[in-house]
Amino acid sequence: MNRTITDPAQFGRVAVVMGGSSAEREVSLDSGRNVLAALQARGVDAHPIDGIPALLDALRAGHFARVFNILHGQHGGGEDGVLQGALESLHVPYTGSGVLGSALSMDKTRSKRVWQSLGLPTPVFVALPRGAGADAVHAAARQLGFPLIVKPACEGSSVGVTRVFEEKDLAGAVALAAEYPGDLLMETLIEGDELTVGILGREVLPSIHIVPKAAFYDYNAKYVAEDTQYLCPGLRGDAETELRDLALHAFDALGCSGWGRVDVMRDRAGRNWLLEVNTAPGMTSHSLVPKAAAAAGIDYQTLCWHVLETSFVEGA
Repeated sequence: MNRTITDPAQFGRVAVVMGGSSAEREVSLDSGRNVLAALQARGVDAHPIDGIPALLDALRAGHFARVFNILHGQHGGGEDGVLQGALESLHVPYTGSGVLGSALSMDKTRSKRVWQSLGLPTPVFVALPRGAGADAVHAAARQLGFPLIVKPACEGSSVGVTRVFEEKDLAGAVALAAEYPGDLLMETLIEGDELTVGILGREVLPSIHIVPKAAFYDYNAKYVAEDTQYLCPGLRGDAETELRDLALHAFDALGCSGWGRVDVMRDRAGRNWLLEVNTAPGMTSHSLVPKAAAAAGIDYQTLCWHVLETSFVEGA
């Protein structure tokens, strides 16, 4: 259970860590600037820090009491459990999931295996080791059937993702995904509606039905385009309740905590399919958790305050 904070001085001096060295650096910088401004406007003694090395230096020097982590991605992105382990070793409280939840969520292949073990719905997939040959790639595609998705197993923001409808397009999709570190993931393309569910503490926010102008909710639709529609709540009645329950179950299954966002596809038959969990969701002007929070009556500054409250745990 998170503590309710009324006095900004209770947070102490807060490092808002952003930027970093992942493929999502620019998105993180945008998110971080917004979070920093919101916390400062509420009287929090918050300061920007770019990347993990600078943060750890500042923490070892005793400059900060806690960390608002708005880094995105892996390999210096601060969302893969590495930063969380360092902060645990320094006994510095921070926002978001811990080591296990962060690491599991960043690895989409292992996330899906956990969900499968619990009987939670996720698209059928094949994990491909980095450098897999053409024979293995085509065998995996034949096993799944078209259409399918090819993506890096450990990236976010739709980085390196390709929708593949014909075998002739496989090589290009694999080449794009292979530009990023780690293994590849090939999964059945669920054709239907894209939905996302934000989680704040133990509160499940209203779902959002994402309707991009283009066929695919890609990086451009997420962060650049102004014509993407966001319908909130995305569903109504029992369907909305079922989706929110599934999202929280999926979040808990991966050992996540604090706050996050669960991405889901809903097929034409009305079945929900889990895609991934984001443990440090975007907080840009286009981002989804702020939109869902607003629909629940939580403005952006209050949302940032509540996320920072999650750095306090019961007994701390």
